[in-house]
Amino acid sequence: MKCLIVGLGNIGEQYRYTRHNIGFAIVDHLAKKINTQFQTDRLGDISHKNYKGKSIFLLKPSTFMNHSGKSINYWLKKNKIDIQNLLIVTDDIALPFGKLRFKSQGSSGGHNGLKSVVEYLLSQQFSRLKFGIGCQFSQGKQALYVLENFSAIEKKYLEALIEKSCQAILDYCTQGITHVMNMYN
Repeated sequence: MKCLIVGLGNIGEQYRYTRHNIGFAIVDHLAKKINTQFQTDRLGDISHKNYKGKSIFLLKPSTFMNHSGKSINYWLKKNKIDIQNLLIVTDDIALPFGKLRFKSQGSSGGHNGLKSVVEYLLSQQFSRLKFGIGCQFSQGKQALYVLENFSAIEKKYLEALIEKSCQAILDYCTQGITHVMNMYN
C-alpha cells in the first residue's frame, strides 16, 4: 500500500516557524524519524520511504498554502496513490493548542489550504490530521495570528507534540484511519 502524507504550509524562511506551518514542521520531523530526506521536485519537496511494508511518500507543497491542491493532485497521480491513502497534516484554530484530531473526510472548515485540496481533487473523501493552534486572536486578526510564531509557552511543549503527531501518522500508515481516530481523537 502507498500513502501520501502532506504537510501544509508556506514556503520561505519568514513562514518557517509560524503556526500555519505546523504541517511542514511535522513532516520534517517525520522524515528524520524514519530516516529519509526531501528532494525538491515538481511543485514541492518530496520524500519516499518503505516503512513496515508500506510505501510512504512525504510532501511539502511549494505552491503556498492556498494552492496546495495543485501539488497534491500532481503527486497522487504521478505515484498512483488512491485518495483513500492521502493524509493532510494541517493547523486548526478551532482546536485548543496541541490537540490532535483525525478526520476521515469532511469540508475544508474554512481552511484555505484544505479548500484548495478539495477544489483540485473534486472530493472531500481524504483523511486529515488537524493540529490545534488555538484561537487567541482578536476579531479580524486571524490571518495575522496564524502567520505568527508560536508563543514562548507553546514552544516548551511543541517538540513533544510534534513527536506525538509523527507517531500518530505512522500508526495511520500501518493501522488505518479508524484505528487512529479511536486512539488519538
